[in-house]
Parts: sequence; C-alpha cells; structure tokens
Amino acid sequence: MMDDWVDFAALKQAVCLEAVLCYYQVPLRKNRNQLEGCCPIHQGKRADSFRVSLTRNVFHCFACQASGDVLDFVAAMEQCSIREAALRLGRWFRICSSDQSHLRPGPSSMRKGELVREKESSNPPLSFALTGVNHSHPYLVRRGVDLATAVEFGIGFYPGPGLLSRRIVIPISNAHGRTVAYAGRSLDDTLPKYKLPPRFQKTLELFNLHRAAATPTKTVIVVEGYFDCLRVHQAVLPGVVALMGSSLSIEQENALLKRFQQVVLLLDGDETGRAATRTIAAKLSSKCLVGCVQLPDGAQPDQLSLTDINELLRVSK
Repeated sequence: MMDDWVDFAALKQAVCLEAVLCYYQVPLRKNRNQLEGCCPIHQGKRADSFRVSLTRNVFHCFACQASGDVLDFVAAMEQCSIREAALRLGRWFRICSSDQSHLRPGPSSMRKGELVREKESSNPPLSFALTGVNHSHPYLVRRGVDLATAVEFGIGFYPGPGLLSRRIVIPISNAHGRTVAYAGRSLDDTLPKYKLPPRFQKTLELFNLHRAAATPTKTVIVVEGYFDCLRVHQAVLPGVVALMGSSLSIEQENALLKRFQQVVLLLDGDETGRAATRTIAAKLSSKCLVGCVQLPDGAQPDQLSLTDINELLRVSK
C-alpha cells in the first residue's frame, strides 16, 4: 500500500542513533564522538563492548558482533524486519515533509514526504511480544496481584532492554484482544511512574475491555488505573475496565455504550476522582444507567480488600 511506502536512505539521514538510544533508555557514556556502554541487544555486561559512532551514525558490539545503522539497531531490538523497523521509526519520530521532501512518490493530492500517517485512527497491533517476563515478582505480591491474575493479564517484571527495561510491564489490548502497547510501571515510584510508547493514543482504549465484553453481564465497572482493575477482577468481578486516567474520551464512551447497558463508576476517593465521577456520570446519565460508588477519603480500589470491594458494589446496586 502507498501509505506504507518508505525511503530507507532518507529515513537513516533523518533519525540519528543517539535519539533512538534515548528512546530505548539505553545508558551510555560519551567519549568524544562516540558512545560506549553495555550492549542492549544481547544484554551484555561489559561496559565497553557496545560502541556508537555519532559522526557515522552506526553501531557495533564487539561481543555479539551486531552492527549496522539505525534501522539495523531497531530491527535487532524489536526482532522485526528492516522495513517494519523503518515504519516504527517513522511513527515514533513523526518523520514528515519538513524533514524529507522526497520520500513519497505519487499523486499530487498526497502530502509530499509523508512517511506514515501523522495521526492514526486506531492504535496498530504490535507485531512482537515481550519475553522473559517474571509474573511472580515481589512487587506484584506487594500490590496484591496473585500469580493467576498476573499470568492471565501477562503482567510482570521485564529484565530485557528497551524503553521498559526493569519495569513491571502491563500489556494493553484493544477491543479485539490484540496487544497495542505495553505500559511500564517503575518499581520504586521514580518518575515517570508509568512509561508508554510515544505514539500510543491512550484515549482510544479501555484497559481490559475485551475481557469485560466477553462476560454475560451488561453492567461494567469503571476504575481509573491498571491495578485498580486487577483488584476488582480478583474480587470475582470480571466486568471491569480502566480508563488509564480520570477522564472519559468520546472513543471510550462509545466503546462502553456499544457493549453495556449500565456503568458503575468506582473511581478514586480523592478530589480528582470525585470530580471525575461527577463529570462522567453527568455525561452518561442520559445515555445509560449510571451508578456511582463513593470510596473512603483518599482510598483507591487497589488498596481495598476483596470483601470491601464486593460490599461497596453491593450497596451501590
């Protein structure tokens, strides 16, 4: 398809390896016109095996022998083809006509140089899955996530390279159950607490929607965060989704109204959560049945016992 056409040479000129390494959060030290450090591709331990030439925009690892340009690096990190690496770079760095005036041939009605669409109407499914995820990490135990839930949701500690290295990774799926992104939660509340891919459009998705929609219930419980959702799910209430925030977008609203007849808001018991409850309830009240659960001051669903969650929801009915 024309929308997927790329000019590899022009793309390599437009994106420098240093920017891509920053995207992957690879810690390297600068030595004149060179970067040095551990190899993120094979997760090496030698602090000088991986070298990047800033002038030539190429890399080489003396341990695993990986080498090449910016496309080769992304292909190695993502375990994908060179073409897919180019498309991802285009999405991540929004390569457009201001950077390259000759990327795309075709009818004059097309914007010259557009590598990929600047704005997607949906989050494209990922063509890879993170491997080596530890579902029994102590952090999950502290947050009250049992092993069965962690395995079912694919959540766990990721020791590998890249943007989410050494974070708790949380797969985010679209309404069809296809993974469209991973969220990465820090272990010690260092900022940012959560990392998401730069081009991921959070407002287009509801976390856990595909599981909630597969249940026979026509009532859905709406919470704010991932761990709130996991906690409610563990209370044997699988019809639950998370906003991944405290606001409801039009796309999220449409997804709820398409699949459910009643919405129960179980947002945080702080000022932001209560304001969001009022706003969302007002928005939905003329379109479906709406229930609001008021949590104790400052409380979040993931901090409550499973018994308390069931009791709060029972009283709200």
